[in-house]
Amino acid sequence: MSSEFWLISAPGDKENLQALERMNTVTSKSNLSHNTKFAIPDFKVGTLDSLVGLSDELGKLDSFAESLIKKMAQCVVEVMEDAKGRVHENLLANGVDLTSFVTRFEWDMAKYPAKQPLVVVVDTLEKQLAQIETDLKNRTAAYNTLKGNLENLERKSSGNLLTRTLADIVNKEDFVLDSEYLVTLLVIVQKPNYSQWQKTYESLSDMVVPRSTKLIAEDNEGGLFTVTLFRKVIDDFKVKAREKKFIVREFFYDEKEIKTEREEMTKLLSEKKQQYQTSRVALKKSKKGRSGPAGQTDKEKESEGEGEGPLLRWLKVNFSESFIAWIHIKALRVFVESVLRYGLPVNFQAVLLQPHKKATTKRLREVLNSVFKHLDEVAAASILDASVDIPGLQLNNQDYFPYVYFHIDLSLLD
Repeated sequence: MSSEFWLISAPGDKENLQALERMNTVTSKSNLSHNTKFAIPDFKVGTLDSLVGLSDELGKLDSFAESLIKKMAQCVVEVMEDAKGRVHENLLANGVDLTSFVTRFEWDMAKYPAKQPLVVVVDTLEKQLAQIETDLKNRTAAYNTLKGNLENLERKSSGNLLTRTLADIVNKEDFVLDSEYLVTLLVIVQKPNYSQWQKTYESLSDMVVPRSTKLIAEDNEGGLFTVTLFRKVIDDFKVKAREKKFIVREFFYDEKEIKTEREEMTKLLSEKKQQYQTSRVALKKSKKGRSGPAGQTDKEKESEGEGEGPLLRWLKVNFSESFIAWIHIKALRVFVESVLRYGLPVNFQAVLLQPHKKATTKRLREVLNSVFKHLDEVAAASILDASVDIPGLQLNNQDYFPYVYFHIDLSLLD
């Protein structure tokens, strides 16, 4: 099965219920799609003007919700950098995979009471999603700050010996410290010049301590050597070293500074692990299933996440909340458009089609057009001939069909 769904509706009178049955028979026999009824409660309709306004508002809210859940799905990918193969196990809605949630959709009366005016239901959804987006922005900003700081430190740790931090390389024992006269310098020597360095470093300047050099680190290009000399000949030594293509690294051992840098790196790594990393315990737990103590809610199951960082737990819970809200918005759009299209009293049947991967969109459209063309002959003709204009219709002809139609695509990471 594909990851896309077509949510359609037709009037609920005898003729159109028979048309729906014909559609089910044809699509099933031709292996075009899997179809299920999509239950939508009876809402308080209100005035026609309010429905037209809601139609507009719901269209924008639909796009906003879809964009939000895609951002959250992408954040889960970033957070689960060490276990990207299991991202989909954490993109759930009410503890089940997204396809199962959509195909078994039931309106949540507790969250969004159908007895309330439609405008109140829409307002509730709008505020819920806006709050999640605000929280996501704040958490993403904190994540990016931490990630940026960590990348800067990692860059400093992964450069060559000339530019990289030396906090994780040098030790106190490598230096002569607290001496009024002596100082230890660090010199970068290219690998082919090791032998020359050993032979000449003592004579590069006066007052170089004999046998004071030691190789303390290497990279692909060269090595980092210590050398001890008298403070008053530092400048002369640097000039002579440069002439021989030995580079004196500007570095003086400061225990407090090095300790601070090491602690900063440790702290950032620890924060990243605590906030964002997923442990094997958590992955095993999500793989086993969603079972938990009796009476435990789905939200509690999702948020307990042993071994998960707080950001991943937050993303899982709020991705679920946002996705659930998004499908409720789709249901509201079908209701509003069906009333506007088919009139009062409210009487329509919504159906969810999941096209088979091998089915062509064109063939499925042809079947639907054939079954429902009596609902709008002009729209049906326009599908066959894109040059036909539908009076008063602002949409592109290809977006308008004889029946109410909305698209749901669950490939959120593409």
